[in-house]
Amino acid sequence: MEVKPTIVTTVPRLFERMHTLIIKNIESGSPAKKRIFYWALGVGRDYVASKKKGIVGPILRTQYAVADRLVLSKLKERTGGRIKFFVSGGAALSRELGEFFESVGIMIVEGYGMTESSPVISANRSDDYKFGSVGKPLNNVQVKIDEDGEILTRGPHVMLGYYKNKEATAEAIDKDGWLHTGDVGHFDTDGFIVITDRKKHLFVNSGGKNIAPQPIENLLQQSKFVDQIVLIGDKKRFNTALIVPDFDNLKEFANEHHLQYRSEEDLLADEKVNDAVRKDINDLQRDLAKYEQVRRFKLLPVPFTIENGDLTPTLKVKRKVVEQKYADLIESMYK
Repeated sequence: MEVKPTIVTTVPRLFERMHTLIIKNIESGSPAKKRIFYWALGVGRDYVASKKKGIVGPILRTQYAVADRLVLSKLKERTGGRIKFFVSGGAALSRELGEFFESVGIMIVEGYGMTESSPVISANRSDDYKFGSVGKPLNNVQVKIDEDGEILTRGPHVMLGYYKNKEATAEAIDKDGWLHTGDVGHFDTDGFIVITDRKKHLFVNSGGKNIAPQPIENLLQQSKFVDQIVLIGDKKRFNTALIVPDFDNLKEFANEHHLQYRSEEDLLADEKVNDAVRKDINDLQRDLAKYEQVRRFKLLPVPFTIENGDLTPTLKVKRKVVEQKYADLIESMYK
């Protein structure tokens, strides 16, 4: 059945896979195809930037028309051809992904909320948005940041309480009517809400440094070799990571460098493969503070999935489950 939606609500994982498939298809093409694609992407980026300023010159307008005809329109057509915008929620969308699809002509807006808030608290709008944020609070929705950084919200959108569970209700909603979301974040200078991580996911290393894993994981997932990643470091001397690699890209690297392997396990154990992943990670994390950087990692042969119990139905990693499952492997990285 053919479907041509106008608005689609989904999670960041879909956009990550779309981006991976697009880049993989381009990189496997001819040099001419690659040049045209990246030229069109650059034109799209310039066009968006100029349009935001309200000034699009005739040369750029002509270039964009050509780029759209040759490349951009074909990518948009793959979404059904009628998409006005995508709505992303459930987890943080990286700024880089948002800007990539914006350059292509595919708008992604992020919103934020929870079931207890009916469910929307804030949202980016098609005419007022900022990648890396979850937008501004809706009308009649109050939001404030608590002393510990937790996002609190109050207003007619907040639930009355949990059904026949006064204790849980009292934990979630304080005496002044503020719903405690469990998320940590802040307002930027333009009034957009930026979420750092879930409060329960923050950890403190053995040196007393507070670390939010999600932004670091999002950064390192930009590596073509990294499909999924879980940062480890609670009460530890340094950060490590469990990485589910992109096997297609690993195999392509191995073939280009004439590496011999019989199985995916052989591939993961290869020193040159690990060196390539390490180089990518180090390049991406060079601007992070030393205590935020990943010092060691292990490549996993099996992905995190809903079926094996590692992911929630909304594709979020169950950190405690993963840490318990790979406890021995994690411990080996600290020896």
